[in-house]
Amino acid sequence: MIAAISLLVHVTVVVGLVIRVIMRRPPVGVACAWLLLIMALPYAGAVIYLLVGERRIGRDRAHKLQALTLRFQELASKVIRPELLDVDWSRHRGPLRAMGRLGHALAGAHVVHGSRLELMADTEQILASIARDIDAARNSVLMEFYIWNPGGLADEVLEALVRAAGRGVRCLVLTDALGARPWWKSGQPERLRAAGVELRAALPVGIFRTLIGRTDLRLHRKIVVIDGAVAWTGSMNMVDPRHFKQNAGVGQWVDAMARIEGAAVAALASTMLSDWLLETDETLDSLLSRLPSAKFVQVGTADLQVIRSGPGQGGDSLLHMILSCVNNAERELVLTTPYLIPDESLLQALRGAAARGVTVRLVLPEKVDSFLTRHACRSYYDDLTSAGVRIHLYRGGLLHTKSIRVDDDLCMFGTANLDLRSLWLNYEVSLFVYDAEFNAALARLQDGYLAESVELDRETWNRRSFGERMLENCLRLVSPLL
Repeated sequence: MIAAISLLVHVTVVVGLVIRVIMRRPPVGVACAWLLLIMALPYAGAVIYLLVGERRIGRDRAHKLQALTLRFQELASKVIRPELLDVDWSRHRGPLRAMGRLGHALAGAHVVHGSRLELMADTEQILASIARDIDAARNSVLMEFYIWNPGGLADEVLEALVRAAGRGVRCLVLTDALGARPWWKSGQPERLRAAGVELRAALPVGIFRTLIGRTDLRLHRKIVVIDGAVAWTGSMNMVDPRHFKQNAGVGQWVDAMARIEGAAVAALASTMLSDWLLETDETLDSLLSRLPSAKFVQVGTADLQVIRSGPGQGGDSLLHMILSCVNNAERELVLTTPYLIPDESLLQALRGAAARGVTVRLVLPEKVDSFLTRHACRSYYDDLTSAGVRIHLYRGGLLHTKSIRVDDDLCMFGTANLDLRSLWLNYEVSLFVYDAEFNAALARLQDGYLAESVELDRETWNRRSFGERMLENCLRLVSPLL
């Protein structure tokens, strides 16, 4: 009798969730993975789905996000001078103007003219330069990171914040509650608070949070804005790689950041401030009254679009922009990412680019810090190489730089990996740069990565064991859930 009741309850739960998944219309691969898990694991599969199966952010957060987006768009129209939106599209290939329209239509992001970018890949230089910029701050320092890790030159940045707060600079720091959990348990947050720095943990986790929204949605952005005049973003967390995950067996993390001046700083500042307001009860008017107003002016000649993405913010704009990058490539496409778990549309776009004669190179780390992700990623190698995509395995550490270079006039650079987590679940920020000079700098960086890589040999790869293939293909089935 008990067994019959248990079976009836299980069948009822499965049928109910199957209907729920179907009616929510997720991507087919994601839907199939969840349906398989729900049916294969009695009760446990249902619990896992209810915890992390949907991009639930909670009704209050969704409404707040929507309201903040409208307010910041209104503000942008006041603080960004009209000439900064007057992009000379005659300098660019025809398809790029359409791509700019796409980003504005999906994410509300204008292409702005008048920015200067400096690409840096030496992590010691990056941390020292951020510390110097903070030491030069007169009015405000805004920072948000997924991970903050004590040790090395990251501590110099912390001391620069302490000094800035001590001389009256408004310092706001936001770090992810889960990604930076060890740091939150260290003594450094209290040191910053004692100095007058304002701190918040983004997207806190807990049982109550689980009831109103997913707890694995993470703030994956890395942004620094000083005085509304200088901004930093890219792949690097606030860590010194010489003091971070040294026992993971993958070598030091290899990152890059862009230092930005000019018109695009406004979009990065509004991104951080929006994230800050989501974690506090403060109003935008109150926050702006405490921060000196910034004048966003032209510095340099680069045309730049800042795309914010994440649940409730920008929808699937990031995926559409990446697909547009791939589809607009005419000669060469070079992508770097630590984690490659593409959705079906991106996989087919990469295959299609190679098939139409574009030289497509994927640069991935040879060693990855996640067993599941490593093997799920490898399951895509056959599909890609069979279409002519060239895969290069980087041996100089865990390559963490996230970049896409299209020919010599367009690139994406930012915080998003080419995996489903970044495309659908994480809050990310990506620069789409329409500028030959920055593209040339990125080309030099990517060439350096290629020089430290070995190209995957298809014949050798095809000789791997049946057990390895089985493991990879099994993990591919659940890759939408990783």
